[in-house]
Amino acid sequence: MSGRPTLRGASTALFSTWYMVEQWGVMFDCGDGASAALMHKARKVRHLFLSHADRDHVAGLLAYQQLYGGPGLTIHYPKDSGSFPALADFCRRFDPWIEGTRWRGLDDGERVDIGRGLSVVARENSHIRGVRPGLKSLSYFVERSVRKLRPALRGMPGAEIAALRAARGEDAVTVERRGLALAYSADTGVLTDGRYDGADVLIHEATFIDRDDSSEGDPARFRHSVLEDVLAMAAAARPGHLVLGHFSGRYDAARIEGAVREGCARHGLEGPVSLVLPGTVSHDILARTL
Repeated sequence: MSGRPTLRGASTALFSTWYMVEQWGVMFDCGDGASAALMHKARKVRHLFLSHADRDHVAGLLAYQQLYGGPGLTIHYPKDSGSFPALADFCRRFDPWIEGTRWRGLDDGERVDIGRGLSVVARENSHIRGVRPGLKSLSYFVERSVRKLRPALRGMPGAEIAALRAARGEDAVTVERRGLALAYSADTGVLTDGRYDGADVLIHEATFIDRDDSSEGDPARFRHSVLEDVLAMAAAARPGHLVLGHFSGRYDAARIEGAVREGCARHGLEGPVSLVLPGTVSHDILARTL
């Protein structure tokens, strides 16, 4: 990963989840307290990606829109979630002087250009799939695009490459390569379809340490992840940096840290791991590792 991003955030199951990448001008979810924690740094956000309409992921939205809404902000959400058009309408009536915020429903696989050679791809996850009809819960994937010189042109003099570019365009000289700069699972069960493979940074929820605490196997309940399953998946996906959050508040810091250390050792996870512990806010999540 070229240049470590500054990842800020908080994530406690049931209460509040939000993550902001300062250099990219993006925020994922907008739980309670996001604006108070970020203060004027929140002005840097140009794209707010909302994963689903559970209150712990959107309760800070009204304050955020009132403080930082306007033509410079686009709020993205799952296309079939009726809660977000309703929230947009409420915001317009509650704060009528805040004009110009764009609300955009995203489909599975839809891509959003956020500048700096970066784009965000929305992908459906398993949190609400099969429980309610339509696309109502998304994970987000930040892809970095770089152009590399075509192998056949390696060793060609620079003047000849420049002439070829002028005559036939950039595609004749370089080929696009995409890399996964960051993956944000949001609330979901563990998915092992390769979507997280090779991510520079993987932010994944790990709500339950004890499998018996989970709603696993109950189709009438929303789905969350068990820590052991997350670590097994991460061992195969091999992210550059793993961030675990959305832990249940029933677990204290010592219990979480101990379980993560033991699990990482068991699965041979050697890369850096950072934790977003219940009830805490971090202004540089990636700087502190286990």
